Amino acid sequence: MAGIRVTKVDWQRSRNGAAHHTQEYPCPELVVRRGQSFSLTLELSRAPDCEETFIFMVETGPRASEALHTKAVFQTSELELGEGWTAAKEAQMENTLTVSLASPPNAVIGRYLLSIRLSSHRKHSNRRLGEFVLLFNPWCAEDDVFLASEEERQEYVLNDSGIIFRGVEKHIRAQGWNYGQFEEDILNICLSILDRSPGHQNNPATDVSCRHDPIYVTRVISAMVNSNNDRGVVQGQWQGKYDGGTSPLHWRGSVAILQKWLKGRYKPVKYGQCWVFAGVMCTVLRCLGIATRVVSNFNSAHDTDQNLSVDKYVDSFGRTLEDLTEDSMWNFHVWNESWFARQDLGPSYNGWQVLDATPQEESEGVFRCGPASVTAIREGDVHLAHDGPFVFAEVNADYITWLWHEDESRERVYSNTKKIGRCISTKAVGSDSRVDITDLYKYPEGSRKERQVYSKAVKRLFSGKASGRRTWIRRAGGRCLWHDDLLEPTTKPSITGKFKLLEPPMLGHDLRLALCLANLTSRVQQVRVNLSGATILYTRKPVAEILHESHAVRLGRQEEKRIPITISYSKYKEDLTEDKKILLAAMCLVTKGEKLLVEKDITLEDFITIKVLGPAMVGVAVTVEVTVVNPLLERVKDCALMVEGSGFLQEQLSIDVPTLEPQERASVQFDITPSKSGPRQLQVDLVSPHFPDIKGFVIIHVATAK
Repeated sequence: MAGIRVTKVDWQRSRNGAAHHTQEYPCPELVVRRGQSFSLTLELSRAPDCEETFIFMVETGPRASEALHTKAVFQTSELELGEGWTAAKEAQMENTLTVSLASPPNAVIGRYLLSIRLSSHRKHSNRRLGEFVLLFNPWCAEDDVFLASEEERQEYVLNDSGIIFRGVEKHIRAQGWNYGQFEEDILNICLSILDRSPGHQNNPATDVSCRHDPIYVTRVISAMVNSNNDRGVVQGQWQGKYDGGTSPLHWRGSVAILQKWLKGRYKPVKYGQCWVFAGVMCTVLRCLGIATRVVSNFNSAHDTDQNLSVDKYVDSFGRTLEDLTEDSMWNFHVWNESWFARQDLGPSYNGWQVLDATPQEESEGVFRCGPASVTAIREGDVHLAHDGPFVFAEVNADYITWLWHEDESRERVYSNTKKIGRCISTKAVGSDSRVDITDLYKYPEGSRKERQVYSKAVKRLFSGKASGRRTWIRRAGGRCLWHDDLLEPTTKPSITGKFKLLEPPMLGHDLRLALCLANLTSRVQQVRVNLSGATILYTRKPVAEILHESHAVRLGRQEEKRIPITISYSKYKEDLTEDKKILLAAMCLVTKGEKLLVEKDITLEDFITIKVLGPAMVGVAVTVEVTVVNPLLERVKDCALMVEGSGFLQEQLSIDVPTLEPQERASVQFDITPSKSGPRQLQVDLVSPHFPDIKGFVIIHVATAK
């Protein structure tokens, strides 16, 4: 009988895509998820005999082998049997055979080559049927990345846009982000990120064999999203100068960054800061099939020496002494959480895992962080892999401010055990609202359980050198003190102080506020008030001083007084960063040597609104109206709207804005034609050479065409 040949393969992309939730991927090859069967139909040169079976072979990566689980050989049967790869006959009609292939739920993810031969043709070489891509499967109960809630899978795996929370603890602002994991080339780029990692370059076969494990894959991605140890995707920059690249605040999503990395032949893209690293990593991990979300931590500690204390040194005007201050407290910091089982730690630590691609500290010689179990952080189990001490400090460290004297002595002027790790936030499932998840990271501040966990973490960190809070620390000046001594309450303060805004702090306007002082005693107090102010980055790193003045204040018994403060726009406009943040400080020197430090972080406000004028439907143009306000008391020109959104535009759209008179409100209209249904995010930024970008976004619900 003549040999049998496969003349055509139908990969059944539509059927398989719907079953595997992969129909949105635009790549030419089939994309499926592990632990779940998929079908393909083979057209044959003749009908096979009843005793003939087909033998399939799948291979991924270089030097694929069955020993490394990167190769499997299996044959058709009437049923799907066994723990490895299986093939079962679904239907046969004359010269057409439909088979169902299934991978194990712990299969290596990546691009596979599928080959076939007939059992009776042992001397003949395999016939290559083509390539397909295998992803993690949060819908499969046996997969380590399994997530039980369908609503959460829709949000954390399939949603291609999201919200990143920025700002300060008392003024949290939402920023839209286009993850775009289903855009052109993104899946291929995500697989390339794995292939460009140092581990793959050094030992590709072993590296690929480890890609069954979400712990391994997420740790590689955490390192590769930043460029510090490799030709990773994004280069960080925190100096406020972005020559030769793009300001981190100008990015509106991950797609342009990842595509630029590919087109630039894997040259790191300039520049990113924490929310950019987190946005890109969220894209990559959702694309690969791991449920992932973006998390913002306000008043986030960067504890360089892991002593659970952030020590800030200031001068007599409350200005940060950068040469002495190694630790820092950022206004906010953004990282990721991914959902998977911790086979290395045990089921108690399954669930959300912290991953951070921002290059802050090295982990095992590489700039990366995580995965660290959120449960382990909450319970103080900082000894568990990976990077528990750093993450624990980010949300739990104590905050201490020291006045540095000219004789190189220091004096504690402020301490707070509750300031770090506030309003830990993420986007809600199925809506744009903010969800506070602080209770996932720690017990209520000041509670008995929280103090027990803190003591447990200290013991884990210092193993024998610490008992409870007694932590030996060495700081600038070479003095050694016990940590608990530093946090003992000082004598009862005789005055209190607080900055109060007298009107909203608007971009382009003078700042008007007051320092309110109150004498808590029944005696007259003489107070020297040293005021300072600086434009800052969101890391609270000062950029330029904009206020420096002193006042002598006499406070009568139980008296309250206000010191008015005005900072003109001309004072701050040249040095205001795109973060639009200002830090004010007042060092109050009271009689008898008492000192009070008062600080306030200010974020300048702006205005933009976006309206959709009519119903949105796939394939039908709809008008969008954007209203903006010139924030300045001067005429501005050369403004533009930058528009981006998956499912609306193939590439970023730029729309000129007419010249704006001082504080003029203007509306601009343009049309978009949706290409995808469902809730879609449209981002619109007002960009000008005269002031920082004003960012806005809107969620548009797009109906399918009738």
